[in-house]
Formats: sequence, structure tokens, C-alpha cells
Amino acid sequence: MPLYDIVIVGAGPSGLATAIAAKQRGLSAVVLEKDVLVNTLLHFPVNMIYFTTPELMEIGGLPFVTPYEKPTRVEALRYYRRVVETYDLAIRYHERVISIVQAGGGSDIRFTVRAETPEGDGREYRGRFVVIATGAFDLPNMLGVPGEDLSHVSHYYSEAHAYFKKQVVIVGGANSAADAALDLYRSGANVTLVHRGEDFSSSLKYWVRPDLENRVKEGAIKAWRQARVVAIRPKDVLIETEGARHVLPADAVLLLTGYRSDTTLFAAAGVTFDPVTSVPAFDAGTFETNVPGIFLAGAVITGRNSGKIFIENGRFHGAEVVRLIHERLRMDVADPVRA
Repeated sequence: MPLYDIVIVGAGPSGLATAIAAKQRGLSAVVLEKDVLVNTLLHFPVNMIYFTTPELMEIGGLPFVTPYEKPTRVEALRYYRRVVETYDLAIRYHERVISIVQAGGGSDIRFTVRAETPEGDGREYRGRFVVIATGAFDLPNMLGVPGEDLSHVSHYYSEAHAYFKKQVVIVGGANSAADAALDLYRSGANVTLVHRGEDFSSSLKYWVRPDLENRVKEGAIKAWRQARVVAIRPKDVLIETEGARHVLPADAVLLLTGYRSDTTLFAAAGVTFDPVTSVPAFDAGTFETNVPGIFLAGAVITGRNSGKIFIENGRFHGAEVVRLIHERLRMDVADPVRA
């Protein structure tokens, strides 16, 4: 079994950036991905347009070329496929990491990373260091209300066509909810927004906010603010606001209330995390966790506050982590006792 300098968990933009940085510094690295390349992007709306410019999504110095001011989801998927091919990154797809076991001590830290395929086959990888870059979009923030598991309820929005002429209730007040509401309205759905805040999120994209507010003002999109969902039923949603309850007709319900890091792997690796926010313990300067030798990169550091780290800023974490790992490995080689 080979010993890799770095085992990277997650093949999203941050994981890929980490793998590229390792290759550029001459370190061996393997990426383990539970599903497909940049799997999170598959959860984004099919016709999504990013609110950032293409150069801010680039990793490894590879240009992101597009004729548009803001790239589309399809272009992003194409770009990251090209990244993997250009740098010939070693990625193992459909291998879910189930444990990270530490062996040794001092400068001789080694890890055994165990993964499992969908068929139940086990895989093992050895690494001097581990970087967890699993993102924060695989697990939705649950409301914890009756009916949340009904078949017409979803925590993800893909495209509008299936909702034509239907009554759609969207729960949320940030960018995902706003984008879905506007797309659905323009595609012929009857849209009602339910948001617990007095106003929509302050993080709303500057060109989306006036569009949404104007549609609400003219009544094209209905909006209930300072409201909470009490229950979801087969044909309606029960909400409560200002002490009164209201029934909203609903053929479909989209719970776009944000996402969080998967703490299962943290627990399996011995990385501590806040039980409320799901934020893992790590050094903000080095991205190293409370377990020496295990680092974090990308949105995984945010816990439930996934809106704080995007591709634009999370893409730099891997290079910094790899720089520190490279320094430690050089120290080990320079010091015969440590080596």
C-alpha cells in the first residue's frame, strides 16, 4: 500500500485546488470523492448563473474562459473537468470515507483512511497528512416539522419546468430562495415565499434584491415574512406569523434554508466541533484541526453558516495548507532524528 504525502477528502473546487498545490510542490496526493467530480455543483439549478466573475473561480492558475461576464453552471462543470485533465489529478470516485485513523506520534504521524464503495467494498489509503475538503452543501438544514419528508418536498431546486402552473411554497430568504422564486415565477408557477426574518437576507445579490422586492410589491410573488412553518401537508403548508396561523396551498414545497457540513467524518476522525453550529475546531491561521496532521479546506470550516465561504475565497485554503505541509516534510528530511 503506497504512502501518500496527502490524502484529500472531497473533489470539489477546494479539494482540487489542494491536489494541484500538492502536485506543484512535488508532493504525492490522492483525492477521495464519495460521488462525482464537483458533486455540489450538481445540486445547483440547471440554468444557474454565478454571481461572481470567471477569474474568481479559477484554480491552479488555469484560465476560466467564457464569453459572458458571469459564468454558467454548465461552463463551471466543463472548467473543472478540464482542471482534472490538465493536471492529471489522481481522484477515486464513489469512495466514501468512513474513518481516519491516526498511527504513530511526534513527527512520525501517519493516517489510515478507510473508504467504502456503493457496493460495500472497502478501500484503505495511507497518508502522512489528511485534508478534509468536503464542503458544506450536502446536508440541508432541516426544519424539524411534520411533513418535511413528504414526496413533494425538496431541499434542492433544479429547474422550473416541472412546476408550471403549480402552487409552490418556498421557505427561505437568501439567494437560493430568491433565485428559485424568480425563476419559477417567470416560468409560470404561482410562488409564495415564507421567511422567518423581517426582511430578506442582507447577502442577497445586489441585482436580485430589487427584482425580488418589486415582484413582491406588485403581488406577482406572494411573501410572508416573520413567519415560521408549523407543518407541511399533502396539499398545503401551515404557517404561523404574529400569533396567527395561515394555510398556504402547495403542490410543491422547496425548503431552501441553507446547508451544513457533515459532522460524521469529523467524529470518525476525532475532530471536535460545535454541536449547535457544526463548526469544527481548527486554527484560523493554518487550517489545522485539533488532531495534528488533519487540515481543513473550503466551506467545510463554516458548519451551518455555509454562506460565508464560496469558491472565490475557499480556493486559496488548499495552497496555504500544502505550503505548511511541505515545510513540515522538508524539516523532517533535514533533521535525521525527526525523519
